[in-house]
Amino acid sequence: MPERSATLERARPPQPSRPGPVSLPLGLLKTARPRQWVKNVLVVAAPAAAGELFSRHALSQLAIVFVLFTAAASAVYLINDARDADADRAHPTKCRRPVAAGQVPVSVAYAVGGVLAVLAPVAAAVLCTPLTAALLAAYVGMQLAYCVSLKHVLVVDLTIVTTGFLMRAMIGGLALGIPLSRWFLITTGFGALFMVSAKRYSEAVQMAGSSEKLGATRALLTEYTTGYLRFVWQLAAGVAVLAYCLWAMESGGTANGSLLPWRQLSMAAFILAILRYAVFADRGTAGEPEDVVLRDRALAVIGLVWLAMYGLAVTDW
Repeated sequence: MPERSATLERARPPQPSRPGPVSLPLGLLKTARPRQWVKNVLVVAAPAAAGELFSRHALSQLAIVFVLFTAAASAVYLINDARDADADRAHPTKCRRPVAAGQVPVSVAYAVGGVLAVLAPVAAAVLCTPLTAALLAAYVGMQLAYCVSLKHVLVVDLTIVTTGFLMRAMIGGLALGIPLSRWFLITTGFGALFMVSAKRYSEAVQMAGSSEKLGATRALLTEYTTGYLRFVWQLAAGVAVLAYCLWAMESGGTANGSLLPWRQLSMAAFILAILRYAVFADRGTAGEPEDVVLRDRALAVIGLVWLAMYGLAVTDW
């Protein structure tokens, strides 16, 4: 009997605790997922692709857009954790999330998330452009729909997460009035799909043979096969490479004033980066994209070489 009681005690999820005056702000910050904010650096993608990144106006606008997109993403995290608080308390790891643990009351998470969700698009309309505000509002609406129901719909869940990355890459261009080329949209969109599906594939591979663990980690993964997810990331990688090469080959030879054909040379670094990333996808170890890049020194070096070549290409150096 004592052993059974001890087992039940260990299995019982932690009970919510009362938040203190210091723990509440810290809990809200933790729920906003600061580690995920690095993804919002993608707001510089369109201006960088157009070679219009380093003016004072561009940098100030992009700083504002970064903050507003971070606020919008934080709103989604807060509302999602408030909605899933009861389920998270029964989860072996999610029970430590501030809302599930009682560090942040559910009502407070809903309230702060709702304020941020409204404030971000309104501030974008005042400080940036109407298109920027519209995209932020669309992002918040799409992500909330994902939290409520769309994350349980096959293929749609992959599309929503991919579109979130694409919106990050687009919003900087919209804020600065930079036209978004078809090659930029195709390469960015399918590059994001490649990383998202590679991560899903890795999760499925790591949890293969244990449907209980798989469902607890991400319930919809039980509906996908590893063969299908492998097909998706391979298809996405191929389309991203093709679109990038078509962009690079649009202008033959060197651009005016360029010493070398940097656009064409950058294809080699881009393809090498995709192939290197695919090694981790194939092994089933492709987690968060930023973790993959920071963990592998060779991939980080290839990425830096590609950035240098791309920068020289768009600035016609």
